Amino acid sequence: MKLGQQMKLSPRMIQSMEILQMPLAELYERLEQELESNPTMEITEVAGEGGVEVGGESDRAVSDGALDIVPESAADFARLDEYTEANPEAADNEFSGSKDRTKQYDELGPRTRSSAGERDAKMDAMAQAPARGASMGEQLLDQWSLTDVEDDVRVLGEVLIAALDDDGYLRSSFEEVADTAPESIKSTEPTEADWEMALQAMQLLLEPVGIGARDARECLLIQIDGRLDRVEAVVLDDQDDGEPMDGEGLLIARRLVGEFFEDMMKNRLPKIAGKAGFELNEINMGIETLRKLSLAPGRGMSAGVETAIFPDAVVEYDEDEDRYLAYLTDGRLPDVQINIEYAKMAMDKGVQKNDREFLKKNLSNAQWLIDAIGQRRHTLLRVVNAVVDEQRDYFDFGPEALKPLPMQPIADRLGIHVATVSRAVSEKYIMTPRGVVALRSFFSGGLATESGEDVSSNAVRAAIEELIGSENKAKPLSDEAMVKALKERGIEIARRTVAKYRDQLGIPTARMRKQFGG
Repeated sequence: MKLGQQMKLSPRMIQSMEILQMPLAELYERLEQELESNPTMEITEVAGEGGVEVGGESDRAVSDGALDIVPESAADFARLDEYTEANPEAADNEFSGSKDRTKQYDELGPRTRSSAGERDAKMDAMAQAPARGASMGEQLLDQWSLTDVEDDVRVLGEVLIAALDDDGYLRSSFEEVADTAPESIKSTEPTEADWEMALQAMQLLLEPVGIGARDARECLLIQIDGRLDRVEAVVLDDQDDGEPMDGEGLLIARRLVGEFFEDMMKNRLPKIAGKAGFELNEINMGIETLRKLSLAPGRGMSAGVETAIFPDAVVEYDEDEDRYLAYLTDGRLPDVQINIEYAKMAMDKGVQKNDREFLKKNLSNAQWLIDAIGQRRHTLLRVVNAVVDEQRDYFDFGPEALKPLPMQPIADRLGIHVATVSRAVSEKYIMTPRGVVALRSFFSGGLATESGEDVSSNAVRAAIEELIGSENKAKPLSDEAMVKALKERGIEIARRTVAKYRDQLGIPTARMRKQFGG
């Protein structure tokens, strides 16, 4: 036995971390959930007397000195810094499981306003949420149910659809698919020919064309054959009421994929020309046709709405003061405040005890969430302003002027823990005169130039991307040539480093980038 002290994260501190780390869209959803479940919080267009609001144009600030918000939840963040300093691994473990634990604080059911004929602003806000889209499998099964195929083929097709991956490919063999089939299907002992017939029916009848392919080559062939059939139908009907198609380009593409797929993938176009008897311009025509096809037909059918990026802050240039000013964009969040009537009821001894306790608990949750959002805004804006000050050259001259910037100096400057900085920049984006940029991208390590100055690794990647973008496509730059070109710019790095950054950018080798004329 021993006597000692140990600091632990409270559920409120865990939720504080979540609020700080949430991107704007997720925070909006979290606030809507609270509005639905907590009757003591309400949306307001104009601040009520004694109300606590979130959002509004008054949030605009350009320096740390302009921020004087010190909400109650600031103590949670301060204790969190102390805990993280003493228990870094434990803090991460606590936080990683916090989403499940916070469910216990959402035990209140939805409440509606009782005023007759009055619209509930909370319900109106929730009604704007989009419904979940159908998954790829659900959409394909709907199509398959409407096809005119035999019952045994239909049953096997349903099993094959369930075995498709996110790209729409059938990566498993028929034997592996059969092992996962229901016993009712296994008992019929379908042969490989039966599975093949069902798969071909899927490839022919389901959309988008290319679904059910077993590899990239087959996926392209299915799409080419489908387009060739449409071209033939247009010729027979002597009309063209759809997208114009290049029959010659499709025929060339069909042969390239069917006979010279490996050589084409390795950019051996002169070798293909010698074997196939094509001119280089004809091969380029076929490749251009292939670029219009999809190598992942299932990707466009994924469930849900495309994730949009909502910048958490905007950085603008002030010509009069010759500096960049930052302000937050969370004015899109609903303006919320504590319902004063409920607050009075919670203090009224004439109200039943159980009701008062219910209201006090909800009032506490609402006040804490409002304070936590205010502290999030306070911390995030300070971090953004510090980054803007440190990376002024980026805003003036572009990505190549990025400086190495670890998070520790920003944490020291603001008097907070580096883990708090990391959570503040997580999944956040800012809108700048140079486009929308991930806030985390301003933090990176760096390399020393030949002049002894430090240059950000992101700046090196930007320089490599610029070199490749302006190269002669008939004679692309090798990694060694880029080493020399970068050295002329004062950046001296090894060839293997250039190759590593090129791979990170998703840029192929010089041989694969080479374009052949004809």
